[in-house]
Amino acid sequence: MHNGNRVSVVIPAYNEEATIADVVRDFRAHPTVDEVVVVDNNCRDRTAELATAAGARVVAESAPGYGKALLCGMHAASGDYLVLVEADGSFGAYDLDKLLCYLPDCAMVMGTRTTRQMVQQGANMDFILRWGNVAAAKILELLWYIPMEPRLTDVGCTYRALHKRAFEVMAPGLTESGPGFSPEMMCEALRLGLRVIEIPVHYGMRRGGESKHSRGIAKISKTALRMFRCIFRKRFSRGVPEERRQLAQVLPGGRAASSHPIG
Repeated sequence: MHNGNRVSVVIPAYNEEATIADVVRDFRAHPTVDEVVVVDNNCRDRTAELATAAGARVVAESAPGYGKALLCGMHAASGDYLVLVEADGSFGAYDLDKLLCYLPDCAMVMGTRTTRQMVQQGANMDFILRWGNVAAAKILELLWYIPMEPRLTDVGCTYRALHKRAFEVMAPGLTESGPGFSPEMMCEALRLGLRVIEIPVHYGMRRGGESKHSRGIAKISKTALRMFRCIFRKRFSRGVPEERRQLAQVLPGGRAASSHPIG
């Protein structure tokens, strides 16, 4: 629990038996974490069994895709605060406090893996991938500069924390099933007028498996195209319904609830 708010960690998993138990134990050992929810996204190995043995609550999502798994996990989580993290061990619970400490003032706190000094040797963040994320983030930033003026450097970082109530307002606008889900969350929060900030997090080497979206030029290019398509679609689509916008206004990080208005 963090300042009276229950904290749920949500981990999407597809064949992550090599790392899932260690990741679950790492986050369960953190004093603020109340539950760890692992989403079994059609795993064909022992991921679900090992996650349960390590103390996680496992839920199943048969619709394939990173975005589908995260949506399922966030809906299933019971916490007031939701923390999203990868199953491969590339993120650690030691960064959790600095994500949570900003939530009283923000709807969502994003991690960024583009601070070179915090990218560990062997991490899947080479020059092309790092600067590709920076470029996409700057385009997103420019598209929402008026009225939100966000400051972003990474569109693909899973590690983030948000209010469950903010997710519930954002959820009807989240449709991406694959890696586009990550920037889509950012875009939807900005469309609703919610404050999103970004802080550097440590990014380490995968301890098992391989990246489904960022291994090799072909996969990186395909993922980047999907993300750019999502960003432009969200910026130039019809505005959000007034009912959702009003609900967002009174959320932490919403304009009506903020003592430091944005825009």
